Amino acid sequence: MRFKRAPIGMTTLLMLAATVPTAVAGDWQMGAAIDLSYANAFQSGDRLAFRSKATTMRLNAFSPNMGMFYLRKLASENSRWGVDIGAHAGYDTDGQVPGSDRLPGYSILRYLSRANVSYLAPIGNGLSLTAGLMNSFIGFESLYAKDNFNYTRSWIADYSPYLLIGMGGQYAVARDLSVSLYLVSDYDYLAYRSDQPKYAGQLAWQFAPGWKLTQNLFAGPEQKQTDTANWRYFSDSIVQWSGEDVTVALAYDVGTERVVEQAGKQVLWMGSALFSRWHVDGPWSVALRPEIYWDGDGRLTGNRQLIKSVTATLEYKIPLDSAAIALRSEYRYDDSSGSQGGFFRYGGRDELIAGQHSVFLSCLFSFDRSF
Repeated sequence: MRFKRAPIGMTTLLMLAATVPTAVAGDWQMGAAIDLSYANAFQSGDRLAFRSKATTMRLNAFSPNMGMFYLRKLASENSRWGVDIGAHAGYDTDGQVPGSDRLPGYSILRYLSRANVSYLAPIGNGLSLTAGLMNSFIGFESLYAKDNFNYTRSWIADYSPYLLIGMGGQYAVARDLSVSLYLVSDYDYLAYRSDQPKYAGQLAWQFAPGWKLTQNLFAGPEQKQTDTANWRYFSDSIVQWSGEDVTVALAYDVGTERVVEQAGKQVLWMGSALFSRWHVDGPWSVALRPEIYWDGDGRLTGNRQLIKSVTATLEYKIPLDSAAIALRSEYRYDDSSGSQGGFFRYGGRDELIAGQHSVFLSCLFSFDRSF
């Protein structure tokens, strides 16, 4: 499909992101990461696709899932301009490309992980402004496995935004409370469905020692028909507790949308996951994540299904000065039921099974340095 014009503000945002401000020494950060894995699905010896999954989609195959690097200058009171640029590539970027309504230039933009500028305005407790391609504040897990408790990502993470294109600000109302508001392009950042901007926001509250509540919201048109009755409304709620060696977080997502192409049917999807990680001792850590995801109308996953899953991860981390190597062994079981549920049994994809056992062996190399 041919589009007549780019989304609102796209040219301005990319021009801003390409402007690198002057900085003082010591404000910069740089880093890189490589993510390699071998995944084995027990139902077959054939090379398979992880059906409905948007990341770690290759089974019974060796996969360079992600390689990335970044260069960042943090905005501070001493140097108020900041910049964040980076790139990534690998099989995990394939799942970020929508099947239709693709953004003009998506074939290049898909390889950018960050391209934004920021400014810390001297207003009250500090107003942080950002514009460009940025990390999504929605969700508990990152697109990069090195930043997560488990190697594979949850279902709710795969079907909420990993990255966003837009502009907005974050303000610290108090020491333990901050609010953020943004204008963004699309829920899927590589999609273009209308010129009208969408709205996203966050409230983050540390309401007790070790406890944090995060509420993320998204609202806006994700169809050609941009009437408010057809908007997508999405909520992501997270309650987190962090101790000295243990972190536990409970997330719940729910979204709804009236689909014009389905005679105005109001569709609904929701999911929840319990993220937990225990640093056992020295280089050893374990993580456990039970979860459930319901897409009764197939709006997000493309299939009408109820998915139940549990994932267990054992990690051995080797520190190397400014770098680290994390070796992870992970087992996960996924069960998909419903009229279109199931996982591929054979490479020919002509037969589905309800339950899938899989094991992932991964090696993650990361490098981070300030200068």
